[in-house]
This record gives sequence, C-alpha cells and structure tokens, in this order.
Amino acid sequence: MNHAAQTLLERIERDGRVDGEIIKVDRFLNHMVDPQLIDLLAADIATRFLDQKIDKVLTAETSGIILAQPVAGMLGIPYVFAKKKQPLTMTDYYAADSFSFTKQESTRFHVSKEVLKAGDRVLFVDDFFAKGATLKAMEEIIAQAQAELVGTAVIINKSARRDIESILTLEELQSAAGDVQ
Repeated sequence: MNHAAQTLLERIERDGRVDGEIIKVDRFLNHMVDPQLIDLLAADIATRFLDQKIDKVLTAETSGIILAQPVAGMLGIPYVFAKKKQPLTMTDYYAADSFSFTKQESTRFHVSKEVLKAGDRVLFVDDFFAKGATLKAMEEIIAQAQAELVGTAVIINKSARRDIESILTLEELQSAAGDVQ
C-alpha cells in the first residue's frame, strides 16, 4: 500500500467510519476538508497520469472540485466542473443526466461548449465511484463534445470495476481492519 493510501486509511480509521458500503469521511474529505490530505491524494493521482498528454480535468459539481483543482494544478492544465444548474450565461452547452443513489435524486449536468472542445483529452476525477451514474453522464458529455476520455480516477472506488484508478477500494477498506469502525 503506497503512502497516500496508507495515510487515507489511517485517517478513515481515526476520523471516519466504514459501515458496509457507506464510508463516512465528512470530517476530512467531503464536508470539512483537510487540504494537506487532498494535496497528498491529488499528487498520487496526478502522478499516474503524467505521461498521458491530458488537456483538461473534468469533474462534477460539487464534491469532485476539491480533488480536480489540485490534480489539474499538478498536471499544469485547466479543470472543468460540470454544473448542476445552467446559468443564464451558458447558452450553448452539452448536457447529461445522472441519478445519485446517495441523494436519491436525478441531476442534469451542463458543460459549456466554450470550455470542452473536440479532440480534448480528458481525465475525469471524483471523490467516489459507486454505481457509475456520474461517470456515465460525463462520458455522454465527452462524447457530445467529440473529446476523448483518457482515464478516470477517484479517491475511493466502491465498485468491482478495476479500470478506475483509485487511492483505495471499498474491498481494501473492509479488509484492512475487518470493517473499520
């Protein structure tokens, strides 16, 4: 287990909780944020994609922004966040719907055609990967833009998919301490 994964695991053991598929990290990742931890996790992810010639990092508003900004900064490229509401200033855009199982609601994401272009090589980042609804919506937006999805990276992958780069998987969390409490 690398340094970022070990640090995250220790932080979850100390300040979080794993209860089945529910991972409580609101004291350091998705409500109150520890910027030093985020920088460590972002560096781990950015390093994995240094040789991929990525043009933009894409994420979903809101929770993905916390990771997307430092990843993009370390890669020296801009990041784009898909907006949950279409502002009046966004008249020409790509859009796709996503259903959040956590919040039990459907969201339409919007990305301006001014910020995502044909041929852009895109890295999608988010905090969690669970059932894939957000990624599916971002894949639809990327396809509409005629851009290319180069990779997907998350802090914690709760699924069985192994084509998603992650710091930790739910399986690793559950086996690390036989369900971290």
